[in-house]
Amino acid sequence: MVSPDRFAKGMTFEQYVAFIGTPDNLKREGSFNRPRKDYGDFFRKAYEAAQLTPAQREALAWIAAQPEAPGRVLVISEDWSSDCRRDVPVFARIAEAGGMEMRIFTRDGHRISSAPAPDPKESPNADVMAQFLRKRDGQTFQSIPIAAFFTKDFRHLYTYVEFPAIYRKDRVRGALNAPKPGESKEQTAERGLRDFFAFQETPFFRIYASAAADEIIAMLHERLRVGSLA
Repeated sequence: MVSPDRFAKGMTFEQYVAFIGTPDNLKREGSFNRPRKDYGDFFRKAYEAAQLTPAQREALAWIAAQPEAPGRVLVISEDWSSDCRRDVPVFARIAEAGGMEMRIFTRDGHRISSAPAPDPKESPNADVMAQFLRKRDGQTFQSIPIAAFFTKDFRHLYTYVEFPAIYRKDRVRGALNAPKPGESKEQTAERGLRDFFAFQETPFFRIYASAAADEIIAMLHERLRVGSLA
């Protein structure tokens, strides 16, 4: 799915966090029709806060000791994404604890893509994203973050996509964005956005981050114990 040379062109977590604040990144399109924000400090603080539990560390130590242990993690991320801001620092912690090499690729080019598949004319990493498209209910999505786990010789083991199973995002976002009595359409949209940003500061987002780690570790354990997930 990915060659060693292509994997090596990705950024380390530290390089990615530094890239977030660069002029090259900040001139790219931002979300919600707003200028792109420098989330570098957010990622740094999220990484410091993302401490794995003893059980998670012990489980990763078992995984790392297996003959077909994961040795590489390919991540696709965009800093405007709340799911990426929540989970990518956790991926970095998992990679460290499991002795894995992690490389991060951006999904988009200058503009945020809403197409079902990446355009090579728009994104320098379209070839990477095209391998991890999400298909659901007859539709195709460029869902992020992606965390694809490989053995050291690049045999694919498991791919985590977007958010953990316990985060029923469509239901939660639907409730936050639901109109309140007396609101105009514009007021509902603005208030719903404020509520969503406020929600990201609650303990529930930290629970989802921990759940992402649990889900990844559990699926890697299953893959190594039982075999192919296909």
